[in-house]
Amino acid sequence: MLKQFLPEEHAESILNIDPDKLKRRGIKALVTDLDNTLIAWNEKDMKPELMRWFSELREAGITVMIVSNNNERRVQAFSHLADLPFIYHARKPLPFAFKRAMKMMDVTGEETVVVGDQLMTDIWGGNQVGAHTLLVTPIASTDGWATKVNRHLERWILSLLRRKGWLKWGE
Repeated sequence: MLKQFLPEEHAESILNIDPDKLKRRGIKALVTDLDNTLIAWNEKDMKPELMRWFSELREAGITVMIVSNNNERRVQAFSHLADLPFIYHARKPLPFAFKRAMKMMDVTGEETVVVGDQLMTDIWGGNQVGAHTLLVTPIASTDGWATKVNRHLERWILSLLRRKGWLKWGE
């Protein structure tokens, strides 16, 4: 049961994910969370380095889609800036939005990497659909009210995963 929360990889930032390495591993699609993964949960502006990263993904032939539990207005406003498709009110960790995203991008779980800052939504959901999962360190040190509960559970699960020796990185 605990392994359903185990990400395959960890990165300090989404910008540390190398599109060429993903391509060499057979990844054709990247499903990403929005809040505290791409931008802080309480910000709306896209940084230029993030736009460059999206361009590098496109050049590597990797399709990107945002899958977020946030509302349509929030997700659409950001997605429009990067010209990315999106799914809002995704109800993660339920697998339906992940499956829908993969169907829309015409890829399998083996060809997909799910990237996010939360074990309880992004990683658990990505693992359910057989995608590769990559946990990133949250951008902001604060969270919206709904995420605060998840963070407490997440810290406990991370400590259990560390005690079992399953995590390959530090705090």
